[in-house]
Amino acid sequence: MSALRTRLPLSTSARIGLVIVGVHILLALLAPLISPYSPVANDPAQALLGGSWQHWAGTDQYGRDVLSRVLHGGQYALTVSFLATLCTVGLGTLIGTFVALRGGWLDNVVMRVLDAVLSVPPILALLVIVTVFGTGSGVIVLAVTVVYTPAVVRVVRAAAQGVVPADYVTAARARGERALPILVREIFPNIVDVVFVEFAMRASWAVLLISSLSFLGFGVNPPAPDWGLMVAENRTAITVVPLASLAPIIALATLVVGLNLAADGLSKAWGVDRIRKGTA
Repeated sequence: MSALRTRLPLSTSARIGLVIVGVHILLALLAPLISPYSPVANDPAQALLGGSWQHWAGTDQYGRDVLSRVLHGGQYALTVSFLATLCTVGLGTLIGTFVALRGGWLDNVVMRVLDAVLSVPPILALLVIVTVFGTGSGVIVLAVTVVYTPAVVRVVRAAAQGVVPADYVTAARARGERALPILVREIFPNIVDVVFVEFAMRASWAVLLISSLSFLGFGVNPPAPDWGLMVAENRTAITVVPLASLAPIIALATLVVGLNLAADGLSKAWGVDRIRKGTA
């Protein structure tokens, strides 16, 4: 890992991406302190106002300050996306390394099942899950985990298969060690770079997928601030107050770009491209 850390500063895109993501995290944490207004308080007398000194990004159709809603919307986007990505990558890493270590019929069965899951379009699978279980942050995390875990398993399994034949893994097996200690001590430390890159990549997709659900009305419930919901609520008034729709779009776009730059930079700095090729 020390070699990986020394190579990270050489990646300009990784630094830029991490800075962008860091700014988003900082703004989300400081949102309660720097937001000029409540993100949910209605003021019909101030509805559909353009940008001004009082409302820098204007107000929406309910008189709510757009800038305040964008700042608070970052809290939901980052929190739910982080939890969903953490569950996805954690579960995918566990399954991927385990089937790579076991191999044989178990590997074949698991991969065929995952191929079947991957054949279902992500947004369709998400809609089915939220229709059955309802909306809410927990359901969204579950849905994203179900949708993206199979792809993570494929990537991590491919990386772990290059480590399983190593002498230290063979020696651990010869000592009679169980699968879990082998995974934790021998395999995972040697594929941790792949896992980090996968986390950054899946996080950007999770942000987009969660915002898409909110736009379609299956995400957070109004009047809670959420970027996808804000676009859905204000798209009909885009010619009157364009920033009410453009501001959350810009926030979402910059976060996704930052995550993609970070993933691409880490991938190039750590030489993960050759591992991921043909597996994602």
